[in-house]
Formats: sequence, structure tokens, C-alpha cells
Amino acid sequence: MNKKEQIIEKLKENGCRITRQRRMLIDIILEDECSSCKEIYYKAAQKDEKIGVATVYRMVNALEEIGAISRKNMYKVGYPDADDVEAREEGCEIVLDDDTTYHLSPGKWNSVVREGLRHCGYLKDQKIAKIKIDKISR
Repeated sequence: MNKKEQIIEKLKENGCRITRQRRMLIDIILEDECSSCKEIYYKAAQKDEKIGVATVYRMVNALEEIGAISRKNMYKVGYPDADDVEAREEGCEIVLDDDTTYHLSPGKWNSVVREGLRHCGYLKDQKIAKIKIDKISR
């Protein structure tokens, strides 16, 4: 399975409909190493003048959530191989007491923490700038 097929499968698993515009955006990101959403939008608008900038931002967010891209790597698409230790270390792994394990991409992890902070009343209109985890002595 090639990168595009892997990405489409993962998006479908996350409930994302795969439209013609979304396929086009995946192609643009795979073909050209774009440095911003705006650059992706300009390239997409040349191919389809009906595409909106919000569609591009939503697609980039969806790709980040599934771990297909990382904004710190300037929108380079890469789907980590199962044996790629460095790629697996990005993000967060959560193991529940029944051994259920969740692997969260950095974007999804940020989203979970943000919603938790908002629900508990710690976060209002701010954005999370950094999460630091310290080992706590018992």
C-alpha cells in the first residue's frame, strides 16, 4: 500500500469522507513539500477555484491528527513504518488498566489535553504553547 492509500485508509477510519478536493489536497502535499497552508491553498486554487481556505486548514488538521504530517516538519507527509522507533516516539501513548492502548499524534494529544483543561475550567481563550512532563518523586 502506498503513502496516499495509507493516508486515505486512516482518514476513513477516523470518519473522514474522502472527497475529490481532499484527494487533490493529499496529492498536492505529497508532490510538493509545502511550507504552509497558504501555499497549499494557492496550489489547490489553481486546480480547483471552488476550494476554500477552510477546507485546506481542516484537511491539514485531519492529516496532523492521524500522524501523517507534522507542522514542525513543514508539512512533509510521511507515514511511519511499524519498525520506525523514532516516528513511534512522537506524540503520546496511553495505556489503560485493562491494557487498552491508544497512540495519539501530537495534534490529537494537544486536542485531548486542551479539552480536558477546558472542561476542568483551567483554559478559557488561551492556546497551549508547551506541555512539559516532569518525573515526580513519590
